[in-house]
Amino acid sequence: MQQTWRDRIADIWAHAATMAEGDVVAAIDELVAERAPDDAEALFEAAGARDYAGRETEAEPLYRSALNTGLDAALRPRAIIQLASTLRNLDRVDESIALLEQQLHEHPDDEWTGPTAAFLALALTTRGDPTLGASVALMALANYLPIYQRSVRGYAAELVAE
Repeated sequence: MQQTWRDRIADIWAHAATMAEGDVVAAIDELVAERAPDDAEALFEAAGARDYAGRETEAEPLYRSALNTGLDAALRPRAIIQLASTLRNLDRVDESIALLEQQLHEHPDDEWTGPTAAFLALALTTRGDPTLGASVALMALANYLPIYQRSVRGYAAELVAE
């Protein structure tokens, strides 16, 4: 059975840890070349490969193009998180925080809440607000606790109440 384009991309990512970073970029770029230049999913994958390789300045415009070209709802939250992480690494922390806060507003209680909150906590800490970052992380973590959710939420709120 012939693998789909998405399956071949997933296969590269499944083996990325055993590959040189430049080889990951080259392998992803080879598959990206099969798609139209304005294919949002291909742009997202090209951005992700560069991000993975530590080439954030190359990744940023590709993430933005993917988002502006109409990345589908399944990948859009990932692209926003990854772009925000890239911006944080490029010392554009306020932009990162704004993107992540907007995403939390749009996804207040779904599968993207936890990942978005984790990266927001990192960005807030990078900005110099570790207490606020801890509060954000604890609020998100509370959703995954089998017990003590109310207590953890209360303590997280206390961290920033002062």
